[in-house]
Amino acid sequence: MNKTLSPALSGASTASGSLTGTIVLAALAGAILIFFTGMAQPEALHDAAHDVRHAAGYPCH
Repeated sequence: MNKTLSPALSGASTASGSLTGTIVLAALAGAILIFFTGMAQPEALHDAAHDVRHAAGYPCH
């Protein structure tokens, strides 16, 4: 008996694996961001936010 999967069924596992990888990558990036933000000095965070606001064209003063 030759059992072949239809294209719709064979692509389902690939899409699920891609979604899982995306979720893991986003969680890892978020954890790294939270860790480094927690370790940064308050002045450094203010300066970084200040520079981003100016680069984006938003006035801050």
